[in-house]
Amino acid sequence: MKQQHKLSSGEQQEQTVQARTAKTTAKEFGSVEELLRHDAAQTVVPPEIARRLEESARQAPPKRPWWRRLLG
Repeated sequence: MKQQHKLSSGEQQEQTVQARTAKTTAKEFGSVEELLRHDAAQTVVPPEIARRLEESARQAPPKRPWWRRLLG
């Protein structure tokens, strides 16, 4: 025999509040760039990764544009 669970009015209200909260925390972005900027602002980069990235950026010489290489 199946047992049916009835929610009290307090539990119903709590579920309704949680559903509304979930809806209000959703964000809509106008472009992919906005999404990436928002994500980057929220993401903490581990110090070791940040150090290695900075080191790599310093070591890599800037590349000349293809048209300068072609035309000299």
